[in-house]
Amino acid sequence: MRKRRYRPAGESGAIPEYRKRLAPEGLATRRQLRARGLRPAGHDPVAQVRYWRHGWQVAFLYRIDLAKPVRPMTPGRWRSVHAMMRARRTCRQCGTERQYVIPSSVGCCNSCDGVPDAD
Repeated sequence: MRKRRYRPAGESGAIPEYRKRLAPEGLATRRQLRARGLRPAGHDPVAQVRYWRHGWQVAFLYRIDLAKPVRPMTPGRWRSVHAMMRARRTCRQCGTERQYVIPSSVGCCNSCDGVPDAD
């Protein structure tokens, strides 16, 4: 399946496209923004980078000067992350919370599955 290129609403042409490592200064991908502690802040991409990785891939580029700092984690978000991880560590069969994440493909802890437990 081919990945579509970004086309802004109401425009017939695509946004500028650059090859890997040839994008102008002042533009960054989401990962590059995140590494700097920034986020796109709702702005549309201004360009894209096209690179080969098991087929042609596209990464969108955002303006660094319009990016905003990443929002900090609130206590409520931390509680929800801990609850989610506790659910992933709890065995469905015996109800025991383990020190490791139980694979969803297996669905139960090592002791319920017959594999010796590492606890």
